[in-house]
Amino acid sequence: MEFVVNYITRFIQVLRFSDLIDIAILAVIIYQLVKVVRETRAIQLLKGIAILFFALLASDWLNLHALNYILGNTMQVGLFAVVVIFQPELRNMLERMGRSKAGRIIDIVSGQGENENKTMHVIDELCEAAANLSRSKTGALVVIERDTRLGDVIRTGSVVNADVSAALIENIFAPNTPLHDGAVIVRGDRIHTAGCLLPLTSNPNLSRELGTRHRAALGVSEASDAMVVVVSEETGKISIAINGTLTRNLDKESLKRALMRVFSTKPTVDTEKFKFWRNTSNG
Repeated sequence: MEFVVNYITRFIQVLRFSDLIDIAILAVIIYQLVKVVRETRAIQLLKGIAILFFALLASDWLNLHALNYILGNTMQVGLFAVVVIFQPELRNMLERMGRSKAGRIIDIVSGQGENENKTMHVIDELCEAAANLSRSKTGALVVIERDTRLGDVIRTGSVVNADVSAALIENIFAPNTPLHDGAVIVRGDRIHTAGCLLPLTSNPNLSRELGTRHRAALGVSEASDAMVVVVSEETGKISIAINGTLTRNLDKESLKRALMRVFSTKPTVDTEKFKFWRNTSNG
């Protein structure tokens, strides 16, 4: 016991303030990594890597030279394989970092954060279109772009570049029209693109009654911070997908409340201060 106390005492004596900062930053990074991977397939891969690592230590301790050589080389190659295997999780983590407070500050300073606010006109038109499409049981898929740009998705569709209006959205999704099978992308206060192809979710635990539109809505909401409005062609029910979660059986008013909650989210940094600083520094 005395040995442990002496060891801790010596450790505290040589510990610097910069070391505490270093440890704290490392702890936050590890915590965020665990949060990202704990509910994905990556956690199982991490368990496999941990087993290989302990097998490598055990083979060295037991002088199993052949096994140690094979495991050692496998671990070296595995470092490159981890980057490839964890690519979706790494991308998701980096996107979350971009949507953090620091990312918002960069957007505001560079002038990219000035068009984030959506108007009540856009919300009213989206809700009106969803309600009309629901009554006629016309399938629809509207993706509302937020901080994460959807360039890869936009390139799969046709550019519209028109003001958001219920009539236009209903016309796009009318049966037998050229763009009715794809998704509409709303950027800012305009319909940017229509007829877009979305990535499908890889979640194996979804209800079988969810069709391709709902799976596509979940897929793009998992890969970005976009909010997706879905109208079922079979039932006419309205749903929204955000952050990989699907909320179903909405009506016009509940959809409007959901959209207002998302669009009214304020950045947690002082946007006016940074706008003033940018203007004075340019002038």
